[in-house]
Amino acid sequence: MVKHKHLIIRAEVNQPITSEKEIKKWLRNLVKKIDMKIIGGPYAGYVTKDGNRGITGTVMIETSHISIHIWDEEIPSLVQCDVYSCAEFSSNEVLSEFVDMDVQHMAYTMIDRAKEIKPIFSTKAHWSGLVWSGENVDISNGY
Repeated sequence: MVKHKHLIIRAEVNQPITSEKEIKKWLRNLVKKIDMKIIGGPYAGYVTKDGNRGITGTVMIETSHISIHIWDEEIPSLVQCDVYSCAEFSSNEVLSEFVDMDVQHMAYTMIDRAKEIKPIFSTKAHWSGLVWSGENVDISNGY
């Protein structure tokens, strides 16, 4: 059965990625970690518009896409990331890729979009160095 999982992440980080080269590397590593296959990209660009300054990256995978934008004008920097796939993937493997950015706060939700838009779980978490602590609220059978 085809899955339709959409992981939405909002994080505040102290060590944001700021170069196109690094965000492309980050995206390639993430795709490999969640055992997906790239069909296009990764693509990246640095936005210089005031109020939206930062790096944007996206990669097309054979089961959909991953996108990220990092606003780096302030510290902590704001990160918004979406991982959408019609195949199974581990949200924990995705979240672990943020550790090197020195995450201070993170919130995320997983949505099942197979037949309707239905939350699977939602978590607000706090990162301290490399140690993650958070409260996971599972509202279904869990992922």
